[in-house]
Amino acid sequence: MGPGAPSVPPMRTGKSDISGWMVRPAGRYLWVALTAVLGALAAHTARAAPDGGMDNAIVVRAARTWLAGGDPYDDPHFLYLPSAVLAAVPQAVLPAAVLRVLVPAAVTGLLVLGWACALRLHRVALGSRFAVLGLIGLAAGFAPFGHLVRLGNWTVTAAVALPLCLLLAGRDRWTAAGAVVGAAIALKPLLAPLALLFLFAARGRALGVLVLVPALASAGAALLMPDPAGFFTRTLPFLLRGDDGFVRLYEASLAAVLPRLGVPRPLAEGAALLAAVLGAACAYRRWRRAGPGPLRLAETAAGLMLSVFLVSRPSYDHYLLVVLPVLLAGLPYEGSVARRPWFWLALVPQLPGLTWPYLESGRRRAFKDAATLCALAWTVAHQAVRGRGGPGPQAGEAPYTGGAGRPVRAPTAPF
Repeated sequence: MGPGAPSVPPMRTGKSDISGWMVRPAGRYLWVALTAVLGALAAHTARAAPDGGMDNAIVVRAARTWLAGGDPYDDPHFLYLPSAVLAAVPQAVLPAAVLRVLVPAAVTGLLVLGWACALRLHRVALGSRFAVLGLIGLAAGFAPFGHLVRLGNWTVTAAVALPLCLLLAGRDRWTAAGAVVGAAIALKPLLAPLALLFLFAARGRALGVLVLVPALASAGAALLMPDPAGFFTRTLPFLLRGDDGFVRLYEASLAAVLPRLGVPRPLAEGAALLAAVLGAACAYRRWRRAGPGPLRLAETAAGLMLSVFLVSRPSYDHYLLVVLPVLLAGLPYEGSVARRPWFWLALVPQLPGLTWPYLESGRRRAFKDAATLCALAWTVAHQAVRGRGGPGPQAGEAPYTGGAGRPVRAPTAPF
């Protein structure tokens, strides 16, 4: 370049090129759009679901059965620990008219909270354009988001607990993180595989808290049940058999989908187990590969959960909302899973209103869900194997700062 040529600014480390626009504050029009999308979803559910959602109604019905002196485990579709019965008692005493409004609003609010925790894990401002547009994309462009709100499924507790756990762990508050996961397991044992993350990190005390919280809560609640061992004698065998004809139509795990394609059940279950083991091994490699940082925590935890979803019974589309926010929130960082093309291709089957040949029937939706699950699991595992990193944090795991090392304060933008 000649002496008069303009100088080229040096390349930034940390958050990369898209951050300049995405991390600036969102304008009022984006906030209005977000409020409209979330409000419309909750309001539609309140009108269409008089019981607050089919799945939430199962737990509430179990609590009402217990209050009436019956056994909640008489319902084979009640798949929760005894502590969930007590947690549902406040809902059991509320009128149906209140539940139909309260439940979808609460589920929507908890999903927003989970997204906020995922953003803070990756040190992204809650008022940024990325924060608002990302939530609009999840609510309007990812079908399981709407499914979870309409069903009122307690998976939402795990969707909040996972990013909150990782946020606490990223701040070296592992004991509190273990308590959060333990409380979520007491409500729904979906996050049990996260115990491996605490083993990887050699956090024995936090792991003890994770195990102790649901154990004490469930044991105490079981003593109040007509059949204290009902979860182990009836619910657990039901989950292991997976022989409910209606439930099987909506399960997305390989263990459930492959037999529907003609694969013998033992072979399908063996393939699913092998995939889960390989995925967990890749998650361990991801943990060992890099130093502390948000990408390391998010990708290791997501790898563990996706691996288990491949083999668990049941495994539904809304389980993806447990891991997707923590992966998507890492988009502003170079080298994140969300920068991989397969991450976005995996989400295509979940676009609302998109009809696929031979999959028009709702009872065949599990094939689309399985495709998304397998593609996401493969993408996260491949990232763990192909990525490079030394003992310190990877490039992209530190927050973007200005030249003096201070966080950038972007001016307020009109849009």
